[in-house]
Amino acid sequence: MTVRARARAWGRAAGVMVIVIAADRLTKAWVGSAIARGDREDVFLGIDLVNVRNRGIAFGFFAEGRVPVLVFTAAALVVLLAYFATHAGRRGLWLPTGLLLGGAVGNLIDRVRDDAVTDFVDLPLWPAFNLADTAITVGVLSLLYVAEVGRDARERAGNDGDWSSDRGELGVGERAEPDGDPRPA
Repeated sequence: MTVRARARAWGRAAGVMVIVIAADRLTKAWVGSAIARGDREDVFLGIDLVNVRNRGIAFGFFAEGRVPVLVFTAAALVVLLAYFATHAGRRGLWLPTGLLLGGAVGNLIDRVRDDAVTDFVDLPLWPAFNLADTAITVGVLSLLYVAEVGRDARERAGNDGDWSSDRGELGVGERAEPDGDPRPA
């Protein structure tokens, strides 16, 4: 992968991250100004907007420990950045990376500032959540998809991670064989 292509992947991930953080901050600010803490507004058939605080992570786990939550979040971000740094060439990886970073940073801002995260979407039989949580969930699912599609493509191409033949791009002096593998011309 070229330096330019890696820079584009990093730029795209950063763009998604900025959009998620901005949308998360705006929605939390709106909820804070429109709904009193602890109140509930009925939106549609059991879907409510609420203004609650969550000191823990998913489903309220670790609600009593600020330090473990911050350490866990920081460690997850380091692992994600290291993975992206070594796999930035993987097609589409910038999207889940940007979603995960944006969601994690959006909630981290709340944790550092307020010692809790503002949650505001309340569905039946599910804990309240926010836009950052949604970005994290979609990010995890899309990361699994990108990883699985990448594995399948590498197996089909038999190229141990070089996606050039999978995209139909051939190197100088190569021609495509019927099985899809590039061969010297």
